[in-house]
Amino acid sequence: MSTANEYAGLAALSICESLLLAMNDAELLPENEIMGVLRDAAAAHENAIGTEVNRKEHRAAADLINAIIVGGKSVRHP
Repeated sequence: MSTANEYAGLAALSICESLLLAMNDAELLPENEIMGVLRDAAAAHENAIGTEVNRKEHRAAADLINAIIVGGKSVRHP
């Protein structure tokens, strides 16, 4: 992945995390729904098909999303 794509991915992740937090804060989506969105996103990457390189990239994305779920830093308030 090129550096420009890496930066775009980081920016997209930050924007999505902020949107999920804002939706939770505004009580538009409850935490369990937000966690469902994250689980669905992880599953999509875990089940992706393609070349070995594509699968590794998708696995890395799934691992990142799963780490967010486990850590709870994105949608849970301490």
